[in-house]
Amino acid sequence: MAKSNSRIAILGALASNIAIAIVKFIAAGITGSSAMISEGIHSLVDSANTALLLFGLKRSNRAPDPKHPFGYGKELYFWTLVVATSLFAIGGGMSIYEGIEHMKHPEPLTDPFWNYIVLACGLVFSTFSFVIAYKEFKKSNEGKSVWRAIQDSKDPGTFAILFEDTADILGMLVAFLGVYFGHALDNPYIDGAASIMIGLILCATSFMLAYETKGLLIGESADPEVLKQISELVMADPAVEYSKPPLTMHIGATNILLALGISFEKNLTAEQVAEAIDRLEVTIRKQYPDVQRIYIEAKSIAYFAESK
Repeated sequence: MAKSNSRIAILGALASNIAIAIVKFIAAGITGSSAMISEGIHSLVDSANTALLLFGLKRSNRAPDPKHPFGYGKELYFWTLVVATSLFAIGGGMSIYEGIEHMKHPEPLTDPFWNYIVLACGLVFSTFSFVIAYKEFKKSNEGKSVWRAIQDSKDPGTFAILFEDTADILGMLVAFLGVYFGHALDNPYIDGAASIMIGLILCATSFMLAYETKGLLIGESADPEVLKQISELVMADPAVEYSKPPLTMHIGATNILLALGISFEKNLTAEQVAEAIDRLEVTIRKQYPDVQRIYIEAKSIAYFAESK
């Protein structure tokens, strides 16, 4: 079975998030910064979420069985939705709560030196993770803008990491501004406001991730260009007289189900029709390895005329 190409991006993000979470909490304990506590929570949630994506990726690659004859590919979509929910409820909610509590009970900020060091290191790690995820993402989405590629992508493992790393980078920039202006203006409320802003960034990220995952979980068709080319392949076969537009559904990041209704030439014998069906399946799978399940139903021209 073909596998998702997001494993490298997920592993890189997991290592980065764990390291960043540890140093952020150490810095928050030393300095008492609310924004740094929120950033530590952010990285801790990211680490747990990345582990969930890795777990979902592993389970989605299990072989089909009698209970799940089409395999477990959609399990990755489920765990991505869990990640989006936890990012909103835990990451965003706790960061906003921490910011509000800090503004209700402000405490004097200590020397921000360690905050700056940790944020700088965190920015480097997150940027490194983002670059890995972006390269893996672009491998299967060449010639497309990033947003179009995200909308068309059937592999949430990679674009989930892109979303998280983008939120990480934005969150650390906000944390830096909160710490800097909080000290420069001697105003601890700015630090609390930065924590709330980080929470809002996480909530917005989780919403976008959930929205993009919803269609995959329900069932999306293959790329329109792929559908067009499959139709051309089918009609190019000399045994085919007419074919309805192909019906497809992604049942995994690299697992497509294809259903075809075809009218074969009238003068063909049953054996020749069977040979034509085998030939079409081989041709389609050769050009599109992700099409792992093909169902071809032989129909008469009268059927197609009635169904129009």
